[in-house]
Amino acid sequence: MKKVISIILSMIMVFTLTGCGKSSSNEKTFTYASELDIKNLDSSDADDGMSFMAMHACIDGLMSADKNGKAIYAIARKHTVSADGLTHTFKLRDAKWSNGDEVTANDFVYAWRRIFKNNGNYAYMFSSDAASITGADELVKKQEDKEKITDKDLKTLGVKAIDKKTLEVKTTRYISYFDELMAFPCYYPINEKFCKEQGSQYGKSPKNILSNGAFVMKTWNPGSKAVYEKNKDYWNAKNIKLDKLVFNLVVEPKVAATNYDSGKVDYATINSELVDKYKGKKDYRTFKEGYLFYLSINFKNQYLANSNIRKALSYAINREDFCDNVLKDGSFAAKGFIPSGLTTDDKGNDFRASSPTYTGYDMTKAQQYFDAGLKELGVNNITLSLTYGTDESPMDQMATYLQNAFTKLNGLKIDMVATTKQDRIYNKQKNGDYDIALTRWGPDYSDPTTYLNLLLENNSNNYGKYSSTEYNNKMDEVKTLTDNTQRWKAMQDAEKICMDDYAVIPVFEKGTATLLNPKKQGIIQRPVVVTTFNYIQVKK
Repeated sequence: MKKVISIILSMIMVFTLTGCGKSSSNEKTFTYASELDIKNLDSSDADDGMSFMAMHACIDGLMSADKNGKAIYAIARKHTVSADGLTHTFKLRDAKWSNGDEVTANDFVYAWRRIFKNNGNYAYMFSSDAASITGADELVKKQEDKEKITDKDLKTLGVKAIDKKTLEVKTTRYISYFDELMAFPCYYPINEKFCKEQGSQYGKSPKNILSNGAFVMKTWNPGSKAVYEKNKDYWNAKNIKLDKLVFNLVVEPKVAATNYDSGKVDYATINSELVDKYKGKKDYRTFKEGYLFYLSINFKNQYLANSNIRKALSYAINREDFCDNVLKDGSFAAKGFIPSGLTTDDKGNDFRASSPTYTGYDMTKAQQYFDAGLKELGVNNITLSLTYGTDESPMDQMATYLQNAFTKLNGLKIDMVATTKQDRIYNKQKNGDYDIALTRWGPDYSDPTTYLNLLLENNSNNYGKYSSTEYNNKMDEVKTLTDNTQRWKAMQDAEKICMDDYAVIPVFEKGTATLLNPKKQGIIQRPVVVTTFNYIQVKK
């Protein structure tokens, strides 16, 4: 995911810890220190976790998440599905935008069409890769072919306002996780009249955004601070206990920890260098973010097209050592392409726990595979580049560790290509200008296909150009199956195909070490769900 999501996390925490870190501000204020900045508040454009968090604080979609991270109604008050599973009808509750306008079904129709009109990065979420809304695949194809999308084209998207309070959505197949999808930011509504009045400035400042959610943004200084106040007109205002929400932006972990110790912030993310200092204290905790960090392989590279070379690279990585002794933040070794905690079957079995392990560390095997690859290629040595973003913590640590690991293979030289996340994705990976890219993906929804779809031959995120007829056919089968048990087995088969091919090389599942004020309980952090502050309670 582009996501998504460094901010879209892996555990539910309703905190009851005790310790230091009192806030010096009003007791009903929650101050959150972030390493990241807010890009913008435009759901048709934003594609980063911090922007998602900032949007979610002030905007509700059709659905949201409860204290357990499960999908619940938000702007929608009722959702019915036709007998064939292809028509979704949402009845909207009485809710207002912060300018006094009522929230209507057209706000969703306008927003969903707008993401295609503006060539938004999350347009694929409407296609068969996710929501499977009718007409979306054709619109995505036009995007990819750089064809102009007309207003007539937009009307082919399967979303319609039946009346002010009734939204109809048509899909090409039954989607079991449709409710959860509707809580994701790209499906948020936008007030059409207001948005058009703001023009290109929509979502760029507090005066250019409307709220229909728990909080209203009052100030926003990019790279510094954003301040929200409770939305008194919010449909669920009686259950929001915070008066103010503050984001301190672009704060280095050491600074965040110092501010936490002095009571200036209630929440701080710390890095591995600070873990030993705080580990064991009652307000220290670690949890899984839900991100999978892995290596994207460019199959157009003649050396990496050799399966033995790819196998050698995977076996050369001591994942446990990297997680336990370098990161030390609750991260743990990846065992496959689907991370743990994403989803369970009808019997409650986690997909990862009920599937094979596809990774392992063995330098003897690694060298044997590498030597076999060199022999097949007819060369004595090769050079490969590692591309990574220096602004993507902890990519720099990962890059250094992998460089040391890979250069232990006799006959391999590694060139380091340090850049930014933006350049890595949208220039180097998108244009195939890399050998191995250090990347990550956070789930857009709680189903294995949020990862498995990335390796489809026609997927726009398949930067490495992995191509397997067997894999594509298996994924086509997954799309047609309605029996949950059969579909589960087919997705396991699909993962086995791509992992046996070493289509990507999983490295670790990201954990996070944080400090949390024990008097501010109830922050919700879970994979797929945008970090939620609606349930925070303030203890006196």
